[in-house]
Amino acid sequence: MFKIGSIFIPVTDIEKSTAWYEKFLGVKKIDSWEDGAGFYLPIGSTQLALVKVDSQQPTEFTTTGNQKNSYYNFVVEDIESTHQHFHDHGVVTTEIDDFGGMKFFDFFDPDGNPFSVVNEVEGSPYHSDRVRRLQENDLKGK
Repeated sequence: MFKIGSIFIPVTDIEKSTAWYEKFLGVKKIDSWEDGAGFYLPIGSTQLALVKVDSQQPTEFTTTGNQKNSYYNFVVEDIESTHQHFHDHGVVTTEIDDFGGMKFFDFFDPDGNPFSVVNEVEGSPYHSDRVRRLQENDLKGK
């Protein structure tokens, strides 16, 4: 069976980015190597790695209509306080928007990498509790 192991983020300055990700995302360093560093998040098993690049690399793709979409997002319980925390500390963000009850905003790291933050919506087919039940049913063979 598969699960997401690590997310790799291109950065131009490992030390500066390490400090930024530790401060704003609460990541904790696992280890580092010549051109990178690995971290774990406070919740969940997915790891995050910062990888040194010579120039900025895209961390999003363009969809129909030239809309930008991140490759992944971060889920938070209190999106308003997360947005305010970033705003209070000078992190560039978009405004909080609403899509069918799901609230979201984007923020940008020191390299300008965009990341989405979303809240979970009760009753959504994508809510973590519902997905967990689907996974449990799969394991039971239902």
